[in-house]
Formats: sequence, C-alpha cells, structure tokens
Amino acid sequence: MSKRNAYLLPAGVGAIAVVLLIPSVTARVAVAILLFVVAVVFLVRVLLTRSSTGKLQTARASSNPPDEEPSQEIFALGKLFEATMSGMREGLLVVDKDMRVVASNKAAHRLFNLSQGKLDSQRLTELTRNPAVYSAFLDALKGTERSGVKIETHGPERLVFDLRVVPLSSANGRAAVGRGAQGALGVFIDITRIERLEHVRQEFLSNVSHELRTPLTAILAFIETLEAGAIDDKEASHRFLSIIRRNATRMHDLIDDILELSAIEAGNVLVRAEPVELSPIVTDVISLLASKASAEGITLSNAVARDAVVFADARRLEQMLTNLVENGIKFNRPNGQVTIRFESGARDDEERRHDHETAASHSEAPGRDKIIVEDTGEGIPAQHLDRLFERFYRVDRARSRDMGGTGLGLAIVKHLALAHGGEVSVTSELGRGSVFTIELPATQ
Repeated sequence: MSKRNAYLLPAGVGAIAVVLLIPSVTARVAVAILLFVVAVVFLVRVLLTRSSTGKLQTARASSNPPDEEPSQEIFALGKLFEATMSGMREGLLVVDKDMRVVASNKAAHRLFNLSQGKLDSQRLTELTRNPAVYSAFLDALKGTERSGVKIETHGPERLVFDLRVVPLSSANGRAAVGRGAQGALGVFIDITRIERLEHVRQEFLSNVSHELRTPLTAILAFIETLEAGAIDDKEASHRFLSIIRRNATRMHDLIDDILELSAIEAGNVLVRAEPVELSPIVTDVISLLASKASAEGITLSNAVARDAVVFADARRLEQMLTNLVENGIKFNRPNGQVTIRFESGARDDEERRHDHETAASHSEAPGRDKIIVEDTGEGIPAQHLDRLFERFYRVDRARSRDMGGTGLGLAIVKHLALAHGGEVSVTSELGRGSVFTIELPATQ
C-alpha cells in the first residue's frame, strides 16, 4: 500500500463515521452525496493523470525487462473506477473542454433515452437541448462548480434530477476560477420519488389544515357568541352547544382517521388473516348502522350466504365494510337501499385445478373472493372514479362535510385491502348507483 493510500483509508473511515453521527436524515443524505461526488472526482482525476503519463510509461516499458508488469495498485484502481461507473444508480457524464463526452455509465444512457449505442465522442448538444444542462457544464469548463441544478425530463414518464457539475483539470488536479478546465464531471441524482413524496406531504398538510380549520372556526365563533350573552338564552345556548359538540366530534373523528391511516401506510397495523364467516360480520355492521340508515330512510340488506367464508382479519374486514356501507347510506337517495353480496373465488376440486392451470398458462393469479357493497344512489361521474380512493378526495365537498365525512374512509379501505393482499375497486352509473368491490385471496 502506498503512503498516500495509507492516509486515504483512515480519512475515508473517518468521513463515513461523521456521516453516521449526523442526526438529521436530510443533512446525512446531503453529506453522503457530497462525499460520493468527491470520491468519483478523485478517481477521474487520477485516471486522467495516469493517461497523461502513458507515453512516458511506454518509453519505460521499452527499456525495462519484458516481464515487468504494472503495479497491482494501479490495476485495482482502474477496476474500481470501472465498477463504480457501471454500478452507480446516478447518471455520470464526463466531457472534455470541447463539450464531447469522454466517459459515461449505464444510468446516463437511461437518462438520455439511449437503449443502444454509446454516448462517448458525442457533443453534449447532440444529447440534450435542455439549456440548464448545457449551462451547468459550460460554467464548469470555465472553472465554476455548479450544484443544485434541477433538471426535468418528459419522456415516457416525468423524471426529476439534481445535477452537480464540477470542473476537472489534469494539470494540477484543480481548475482555477476564471481559467478554463480540461473537462467537467456531472452527476445526475434522481430525486423523482423525493419530489413526489414532498408534493404528497404538502398536499396532505394543506388538506389537514383546511379540514381542521373549518370545524375549529365554527367552534370559536359559537363560543364567542355564548360569551357575548347568548348563554343566558337557554334555548339558543343548547343549540349552540350542540353545534360545538358536532364540530368537536368531527375534529376528533378526523384525527382518529389520520392516525389510523398513517399507521396502516407505515405498516404498523398487523393484519391477522384467517378463515372467518362473512355473514355474521355483515350482520354486525348492519346492526351498528341501523339507526343511521333508518334516519335517512335507507334499507340495509345482507345477501351473503350463511356458509360464506373469507380469508381475512375479522376486525379489519368489519372496519372496511362499515366505511363502505356508511358511504352508501350518506350518498343514497331517499328510501334507497344498500346491499352486501358475496361472490366466491373458490371452485370444486376439478374447476379449481382447471383455474390454476389456466392462470399458470396466462401468468395470472388464481380467482379471488369478492365482497360487494351496492347502493341505489345517484352514482359517481366517471372523471372522479380514478381518484376516489385518494386521501381527502371528495366528489361533492360541501355535501360530504355537511354529513360529517372526513374524506379518509375510502383511503383506509384501500390500504386495508392491500394489507390483506387484495384490492378494492368501484364502478358506477349515473342515476343507478355505485358498486364497491373488495377482492381478497380466495379460500382454498
């Protein structure tokens, strides 16, 4: 091991230790990315230095004995650089002072939508028309490091990258500011998922703030009215207190649903699936919602056979059915009906064997049990169906709030169905009602 490597090894270990000790996840990721870029720059500079001394090594080889081999250290360094380039998830692009690509990796090929061919020797303007990319590399060739450049691509899917470009110099390992560099190295870090999660987070916080602000404003307004003297009016005070209680209950339900949904999405809710009888669960749900259905003039029907068995967590299945039936009551017509039915995905032995053979030949999963909740409401417009199971999504916001909905019930149903290894879907026809279907792995 060379003396320089003897210093680099403890330095690298120390850098890793520093990264692990940083408490903030965001800061830790930023420092790790910076150290990674520094390491790649170091490797590229070393290889450029090695290539610039190629003629001198050739001359020495002619005067040295033919059996003299390059040092294992140089060989290992070249292999390490090659493995790093090909194994990186980040796109790596190295250009010379003429803006021609001299090195790239597979991730860069995917970034520029090149399924075949090489990026090498192509000019940067031939690869992309994005002015932000060209400007970042141009500044690096002038000796100015660029970082935090946001790049968006609009191919088959929208991708977002954080671009960092540093100047390269084979003379002294550093390009002075204001002087031309020998080349530039750019690292394209895919932050598409981070951007998407940040958008979801901001949208969630905005929705939660809005949903909590509405009942809280009503509570404060009626409290001020009571304090202003309305408390002495017995009839008015009772009415105001009833409204305050209703809004406080709505806030409580909203917070409970938020905590429940967060726990389900985080995987903290344990689903213990086992064969359970479906009809008694449906009967319990109908009994729980009977008074609410009666107040709206809605008839609840259990059309599930007594011997129907599903593979599910009984408590979580009851929670899913309660949310769906309650929605069916809220958005139904006067004197309407909500019916719960069951379609078994299991067959007799011969049919089941035939189903498995057919599924295997077509790469499909075996049949699933279907629990169907059907209402006779006004139906849901087609443009809303794809987003119906999103958090806080409502077809009619004002009507849903008036009925005390939190906007999270269907999202909870979706995530609980996924936790069972199943899914939930909806079909609807205007004027005829909606059909929600929970699909679960069929019992054998």
